[in-house]
Amino acid sequence: SLFDSPGERYVKTRQSVQCFTVIQLGKSCAGRENELHSSHWYVVHSYNFFLFPSTLGDVEFTLSTSSIQFLSHYGFDYNKFLKDGIPYMNEVQEEVFSKHLLGGSWTARSVLERDVLKKAIDEVTDWIVGAEEEETMILQDLSGYQMFEVQLVLRQALQNVWTELLGDKKVMVKKVSPQNRRLLEKSPHDCCQKELILLSARGFTNLFQAIVEAKKPLVGHNMLMDLMHLHDKFYKPLPESYEEFKRNVHKLFPVLIDTKTVTKSIWKKCALPRVSGLMEVYDVLCSSSLNSKDPTCPVIVLASDCSRYAEKKSPHEAGYDAFLCGSVLLKSAHLLLGRSTDDAVETDPSFSQYLTVLAEYLNKVNFIRGGVPSINFSGEDVPCQHPPLLVVHVKSWPGVNERHIYQEFKALCPFDVRRLSTNQFILISNKFKQVRLVLRNYKHHPNLRVSVYRHWRHSPAVNCLLR
Repeated sequence: SLFDSPGERYVKTRQSVQCFTVIQLGKSCAGRENELHSSHWYVVHSYNFFLFPSTLGDVEFTLSTSSIQFLSHYGFDYNKFLKDGIPYMNEVQEEVFSKHLLGGSWTARSVLERDVLKKAIDEVTDWIVGAEEEETMILQDLSGYQMFEVQLVLRQALQNVWTELLGDKKVMVKKVSPQNRRLLEKSPHDCCQKELILLSARGFTNLFQAIVEAKKPLVGHNMLMDLMHLHDKFYKPLPESYEEFKRNVHKLFPVLIDTKTVTKSIWKKCALPRVSGLMEVYDVLCSSSLNSKDPTCPVIVLASDCSRYAEKKSPHEAGYDAFLCGSVLLKSAHLLLGRSTDDAVETDPSFSQYLTVLAEYLNKVNFIRGGVPSINFSGEDVPCQHPPLLVVHVKSWPGVNERHIYQEFKALCPFDVRRLSTNQFILISNKFKQVRLVLRNYKHHPNLRVSVYRHWRHSPAVNCLLR
């Protein structure tokens, strides 16, 4: 709603983020490889990660049918997400897991995992009766944390076995003497050391922390929801306080760049088609004569190990969208750099120059249809310059509600509506011309009187006080 303040929107969105999970995350890194290309070429390494919540406890999340249909339309692989998704956890979940792991109180967390453990134990106990010392067997089709859990259970239950990971969903079980078992337990290369189990269970969180420690600029498109999920899933559960959320994000990522915020400004400064979606923005900037005729414009190429994205567009796949974000940033920054100086852009503009010309957009994350244009993660939010609010006074319309008023005015402009009193409603728009149009068209309406909202005149609280 256009009535939303950033704090109110945060409360609404926080509820959504807590219900849903992250099923895919994309990451692109762009750098110059001058020995291979011209100095203004950027080589992009783009990666796509399927994620699945770490199976600690009974994790529940909500599915949206419209989202499932949308992703299915674009070829999302749900089997890969469910079967091979990389685990992750935030700091609170990690603390609980570590406590159970170090205390030896871990247990199978689902019927499926209990069945996997029972099957593995049955196979080994049947085999070990007739096995010779140093003889081995292989357990197969184990996924993720199961490979560690099976080993922990077998080692605890049977004192004459040793286990080792064999790589692709396999665990080797060896029959050993008690003496040899004690020697093997002291090995520094044992994959079942508690620290290595924790490292595996943390999964993608390890990469998240590496990104945080790198302190590189973090780029996204309309990235408020992304930042909230990053905080909630890989750092800490989202705090109730909006201001605390902002402080936490700024500590994690000191430099944020939202390409939606940047391109909204570019549309005003350059004669370019006004488009919104990331793919459309990318296409406009790639086809724009402003860039294509400029020999210093950054050339962005995908690395050889990311050739699939170079050969075929993959919209709404996270890794591909990450590539689009980085490309839009570089091309937008180059356009702004060209407009910031009367002289021609030098042959080899550096990324630090791009950051300089982007300074006014840093840490300003786009705020979709709300009370401010953007959220400032490094300071106070700047109030939005909305058109004036309108107040509608209704006569002779029994049972009128917000929906009725919305339907009445939507042909002129999709105003957001809020009831002010029994027969008064507030309208808010983000377009000045639509406000003027409504004031003119409803000037002599028999049942609806529309005027500019004045707090001291129309506020019920003020009226009550004056009475």
